[in-house]
Amino acid sequence: MAIAQSPSASGLPYRWRRSIEAVLLPILALLVALIIFGGFCALAGANPLAVYGSIYKAAFGRWSAWQNTLIRAAPLMLTALCTALPARLGLVIIGNEGALVIGGLAAVVTALGVGTALPPLLVQLAMAVAALVAGGLWIMLAGALRHYRGVNETISSLLLNYIAIALMNHLVEGPLRDPNFVTKPSSYEIAELNWLGEIPGSRIHWGLLYGLVACVIAYGLIQRTSFGFAARAAGSNVRAARMAGLPVGQLTLAVCFLGGSAAGLAGMVEVAAVQKRLNESLVSNYGYAGILVAFVSRHNPLATVLVAILLGGILASGGILQRSHGLPDATVLVFQGIVFLCILASDSFYGRLPGFREG
Repeated sequence: MAIAQSPSASGLPYRWRRSIEAVLLPILALLVALIIFGGFCALAGANPLAVYGSIYKAAFGRWSAWQNTLIRAAPLMLTALCTALPARLGLVIIGNEGALVIGGLAAVVTALGVGTALPPLLVQLAMAVAALVAGGLWIMLAGALRHYRGVNETISSLLLNYIAIALMNHLVEGPLRDPNFVTKPSSYEIAELNWLGEIPGSRIHWGLLYGLVACVIAYGLIQRTSFGFAARAAGSNVRAARMAGLPVGQLTLAVCFLGGSAAGLAGMVEVAAVQKRLNESLVSNYGYAGILVAFVSRHNPLATVLVAILLGGILASGGILQRSHGLPDATVLVFQGIVFLCILASDSFYGRLPGFREG
């Protein structure tokens, strides 16, 4: 007797349905977040539709708005990889902010040490390498604690954020402090020749290109190489991976290093293109926002680009919400938090929606 099949079983293959579901559920979660955020705005006395219109106008309404959005999206692409890459190994790393700070610190120290002794391009390359190595080693520490000592990587990477920020504050208030900069404790300024310039015809710095290239390379590495296959296999079943002879420990350290390197490069981009020196302004929550980008994109490096642009637009709209609707500038952070909660809640629906069950 033939077994009755669900509507989906006689339609698309299950693999295709999983891909559709991976796109559909985050979109539905975003729609739910929009409804909840609209209710929040209404309670605050603002018209939700007018608020959404203002967000769109500030983020994508004109070319100057697009530039503001892309400037904010660049570091988000890089910090998102700090969570997205280890997630393929089954690790939940949230030390993005700490790796960004350490990367920025390493870049500034390198720039101040080299000065103008080398051509600007070589100095920028040295800053990038220093940031990559410093950020990579910082997150690799969390991976090592996880593999060799059984320390929860989520907790250890979170605590490493506070250590990195405290270390930066100590240095900018001590050995690296510029006594002529009295606004707030800051390091000496990077030589102007070594600043990361802007793409011709725009205000967008070259850090956007760094983010795009990093996401493409990360996708190719994870999806198109034997290393990526081994990492995904270990993430699916660590015990089976060990029985198959995969070097789980080396994979853990390597993937954490790569994720941390991306966040470290984001720190270099911020100090070389935006801040021009090291101070507390570097702690601008790009690292924590990168966690949201990684989860919304389902840890797909290519999808990370689109989600980073979307979130960058939301972050760019904080000022207009305050001026036009009387909402606090931090309202965009409330929206960001609502989106994060909705995305996390949507994970429980994967494989359970009618038409998407395996059958």
